[in-house]
Amino acid sequence: MKDKTKFTCTNCHYESPKWLGKCPNCGEWSTFEEQTVIVPNKRDVPAGKVLSSGRLQEQETAFQRILTRIGEVDLVFGGGIVQGSIALLSGEPGIGKSTLTLQICDAFLRQDKTVLYAAGEESAAQIAHRAKRLGVAMNLAVVNDTVLEDIIETAKHEQPDLLIVDSIQVVYSNAITGVPGSVNQVRFAAEKLMELAKGAGITVLLIGHVTKDGTLAGPRVLEHLVDCVLYLEGERYQNLRLLKTFKNRFGPTDEVGVLEMEEKGLVEVKNPNLFFTEEGEGRVGSILTCVLEGSRPFFIEVQALVTYTKFGYPKRTTSGIDLNRLNIILAVLSKYTSVNLDSYDVYVSTVGGITARDPAVDLAVALAIASSRLQKNIPAQTLALGEIGLTGSIRPVFQIEKRLKEARKLGIEEIILAPMKGKVENGMVVRSVKEAVERMFP
Repeated sequence: MKDKTKFTCTNCHYESPKWLGKCPNCGEWSTFEEQTVIVPNKRDVPAGKVLSSGRLQEQETAFQRILTRIGEVDLVFGGGIVQGSIALLSGEPGIGKSTLTLQICDAFLRQDKTVLYAAGEESAAQIAHRAKRLGVAMNLAVVNDTVLEDIIETAKHEQPDLLIVDSIQVVYSNAITGVPGSVNQVRFAAEKLMELAKGAGITVLLIGHVTKDGTLAGPRVLEHLVDCVLYLEGERYQNLRLLKTFKNRFGPTDEVGVLEMEEKGLVEVKNPNLFFTEEGEGRVGSILTCVLEGSRPFFIEVQALVTYTKFGYPKRTTSGIDLNRLNIILAVLSKYTSVNLDSYDVYVSTVGGITARDPAVDLAVALAIASSRLQKNIPAQTLALGEIGLTGSIRPVFQIEKRLKEARKLGIEEIILAPMKGKVENGMVVRSVKEAVERMFP
């Protein structure tokens, strides 16, 4: 055996034989940490052995799931948490991770399941205070420890149905070098907890932190080891929360759960469209559109404000819309329509704080801006669906039939969209941004 030193980026797991100030793979600064790797000599490596293979038809494919009793959370997990799986829940500080975790614990306890909560950042008294406020069953077993071996041995002794590790970044093992949260420690802890989940059939839920840009703190290897990766998103000072899954070995990876933060915890939202739209008559600079989050269509209201600038350089400000996408839409409007925006500040926002990444919002943004600039009303219950190209054309959007089906349920009076197969009731078909602006604001 001989020792070898290498340096690993804690953000993207890029490896280098020497320390680098900036990672050439992800572009982050000061993320390389030194690791000692034991490289065995060829003569020390034992010969392999023949393994007995099995056929797929011999394997049991039905997974036993445990419901959280929160419909939106069960939806994201794919129908409940799979027994013996290991999942990662992450989100910004104060977004509601601990609240959601305690509610999941409560659901297990009320089904006569046992839960062990390994808290490394909060005391048992703090957790008890929050549990009492949320109305969580108080027979939750809590241990305050960050030593990996202690947590695993306690879990093996008590055999809980659910093990909570809060958080994975503070857990460390004395068997390897490195500070808590380093590449070596996080990888080793995740591997040992995964062995516990698969070997003992204990469901493990890891709590993780995120960085300022919203990515998971620590090495990305953590995401590869777990079965399910969940992100809890939302504005801290608003009630709405979105629970998204970016990896799920036991279900779909495109579902989104909509939750509302109340005094007694997170509750599922039966009709999310009420959060993203405002009632009222037709207004200047306001129009509806439909975005897909996972397999669910959400109707959101796009609002725009165009004002004459008092400075030499006009402002472009967005909330819920990508700023780069807005700049492209403004360039297309200036190039192909009579809407002059050179000396005007443009502000675009979505109602309810939802972030719209779906390109289907392009046409709605363009029409809202044109409406505010020309000071002409858009009729209430008007829906715009279309992706804008650099040539000024409007392209059809993905899964248009699903969006139109939901629009009919809501009684949308007029739909503006790109050409598609079949006739759309109450539909205005437009092929370019110029045609859409001229027909909406003659």
